[in-house]
Amino acid sequence: MMRVATVRPLDGFCLRVGFTDGTEQIIDVERYLRGPVFDEIRRDRSTFEAVAVDGKLGGVVWPNGADIDPDVLYGLHEPAWADHPDERDRASYEEHGVLGGHGDV
Repeated sequence: MMRVATVRPLDGFCLRVGFTDGTEQIIDVERYLRGPVFDEIRRDRSTFEAVAVDGKLGGVVWPNGADIDPDVLYGLHEPAWADHPDERDRASYEEHGVLGGHGDV
């Protein structure tokens, strides 16, 4: 299993992530910041910048407990919500600006 060794916040919602295999990636995590647990992280820059390595699970974590799996960050898996067709459709609609302010499809 891939694990995160280092993480550093960059501009926007990008993270510089170092993995235990020695590789490093710059990852725009904005698409993963979904749901109420990520609300404060999206709204408050200082909260986003408080990202840390989750020593227990090997991903990245924020002080409120929100986390992103290391395999998702590495690109080996999609997030769990992407396994649901409705959520994949919603993500696609959001990405293309089709959804209105109420989140209706």
